Amino acid sequence: MKSRMDKRQKFYRVYNNLPLNFREEVIVVVSGEPITWKVAKLEIDSETKIGDEILNKLDFLKII
Repeated sequence: MKSRMDKRQKFYRVYNNLPLNFREEVIVVVSGEPITWKVAKLEIDSETKIGDEILNKLDFLKII
């Protein structure tokens, strides 16, 4: 199982290589709410529970 830090590092690596216009795209749905790359980054930066859920879903979906 990957650690939270490993998932964060993978997320930032993918995020930093995205074209700017892709960062507005929805990547995952959490609690019925669509989450864009930008919102995901804010949640992950703030180390929220939603950020952890986003990381877990992105890892499960093999996006990161």
